[in-house]
Amino acid sequence: QIFAEFNRTPIASASVAQVHYARLRRADGSAGREVAVKVLRPGIKAIIEQDLALLKTLAGLVERYLADGKRLKPREVVAEFDKYLHDELDLMHEAANASQLRRNFTGSTQLIVPEVFFDYCTREVLVLEWMRGIPVGQIDRLREAGVDLQKLSRFGVEIFFTQVFRHGFFHADMHPGNIFVADDGRYIALDFGIVGSLTEYDKHYLAVNFLAFFN
Repeated sequence: QIFAEFNRTPIASASVAQVHYARLRRADGSAGREVAVKVLRPGIKAIIEQDLALLKTLAGLVERYLADGKRLKPREVVAEFDKYLHDELDLMHEAANASQLRRNFTGSTQLIVPEVFFDYCTREVLVLEWMRGIPVGQIDRLREAGVDLQKLSRFGVEIFFTQVFRHGFFHADMHPGNIFVADDGRYIALDFGIVGSLTEYDKHYLAVNFLAFFN
């Protein structure tokens, strides 16, 4: 038993997994570090395979029978879904993504990425450092906590450009549910199932387009 405490009621739930609060067990049996335990839903892979098979069939019909079918590239769109969904079904991928992002932002004054406890991770279970903060969408709470919203906005832009142009590795699922704000005003990133990477060519292409837009 690796947990001294485990709350069976999930504190967060999504389409393929749910998250539980727990505390690791120390060598003497007492409660240690607080952690978030993400667990895949039982049988979710079979459900996703069925849905993908249906999407592939529909994509083929769209491409064959609609006038704009081939131009819309429906099979390529479904293939993209297929790739990222299967990545999300292996939580070791997410553990590696989180670890890489954490290394990239070591010592950052703008972004916190939780520590991964690899010794307790499997393809079905992910154990991360427990994070406390205010959801970024709760503006009133952020104001009450004295968070500088202009500074937070600047941090958001700088974090994005740092990920894209310096690291070429970025969190690709940054909706408000995956972003908290810590007491010290830094962002907290959560849920690392989907990330993106960029080649030097990609970064140059984006830079040229951003410059053209700004000019």
